[in-house]
Amino acid sequence: MKKFAFIGAGSLQFTSSCVRDLLTFPHFRDSEFALMDINPENLANITRVVERITREMGCPDCRISPTLDRKEALKGADGVLCTVFNGDIDVWQYDIIIPKKYEVDINIGDTRSVSGIFRALRNIPLMLDICRDIERYCPNAVFLNYTNPMSMLCGAMQKHSSVEVTGLCHSVQGTLEMLASWLKIPSDEIDYLCQGVNHQAFYTKLEHRGEDLYPKLRELLKDPEVYNREQVRNEMFLHLGYYVTESSGHNSEYNQWFRKRPDLIEKYCTHGTGWNPGEHAFSLNIRKDRKANTAKQYEDWLAKDFDKIKSKEYAADIFNARIGDGKPFIFNGNVQNHGSIPNLPYDACVEVPVVADRMGFKTTIAGPLPDHVAILVNTTARMESLVVEAAMKKSREAVYHAVYMDPLTSAVCSLEEIRSMCDELFEINKDFLGDFS
Repeated sequence: MKKFAFIGAGSLQFTSSCVRDLLTFPHFRDSEFALMDINPENLANITRVVERITREMGCPDCRISPTLDRKEALKGADGVLCTVFNGDIDVWQYDIIIPKKYEVDINIGDTRSVSGIFRALRNIPLMLDICRDIERYCPNAVFLNYTNPMSMLCGAMQKHSSVEVTGLCHSVQGTLEMLASWLKIPSDEIDYLCQGVNHQAFYTKLEHRGEDLYPKLRELLKDPEVYNREQVRNEMFLHLGYYVTESSGHNSEYNQWFRKRPDLIEKYCTHGTGWNPGEHAFSLNIRKDRKANTAKQYEDWLAKDFDKIKSKEYAADIFNARIGDGKPFIFNGNVQNHGSIPNLPYDACVEVPVVADRMGFKTTIAGPLPDHVAILVNTTARMESLVVEAAMKKSREAVYHAVYMDPLTSAVCSLEEIRSMCDELFEINKDFLGDFS
């Protein structure tokens, strides 16, 4: 019997899909699912969800072990999946509200720019605490992280723990599915290479039976209806020549082009027809709604028809490759660069094709990014590495330096204003950050 520990199990989307996906593999149909959450109500509800999944999947031999104790969940685990973060909406909202005072208009704020940086500072200590527990209670476990900011958290864990950890995001396969639907080509017939950093990786190859698909995509985007589906990302593609992962809302805050003036926000971040065009504090409003209706989400899930089809998430395939039947699996994961993309920093946390098998994770040589794209991604990667070291050294000055270099913040604020904004954020976050000297 394999044991899987879900840390932050109350995350309905990830826990339900991963448990269901695991039970599609013969080696995991009698697994133990240790469900850990600090919220007793959410823990009780997700236990009901997992009980239904094991029943619907015909797996009566599975064991479900709910607990409020992280160490208990981790003892003897073969696989660990993490979806936790420090600082609920009550704290996270100030990562968006305070920058707005300085005219830094944040859309989501969970990955980068000033909001993502402070979220990283709150969460790096938590993630390293989890790693210390894994080192003690299940040192051979495979650890898969879904918590943002992905690159900074994974970079910290990979540099400062001995745990076998990678980070997963569905933006690579999700964007491929989106482009395939636009191009009216089955996604499994598209050959691609996607590389960069999390949420800012680019498809440097996108082909169908040897034919470059980018010219066809350019023609499609002449249709306003198609262009408006992802205004920011489509605009980036038309000017940069390569398509980027993750939504327009996310990408609008990762660079200096779309959110530095109200007229640009109106033009590029307001009227798109995708799931998140880039409206101010879009994710904050979603979070407030979800928090107010948490119990209803579980009840709605339990009431809907059950789908036995495996999702596009990577987690179960990776666990199967590492500790199941051993069939190798290729996925885009977050790993230390170490030369995979030679024109990014050697120690950066990059998102590139990785092979999982019984021997571990093997990072592929993705090759260099196009020079102009590398400039953008280099800024992100170097800034994120600086934040990791700032968190480890508890260096206030290093945090200032990182935010000074953030493209969106520096497009709007002076150095003095950035320092003042950071001081306000340090004060709001003091219960999580402690003393940064």
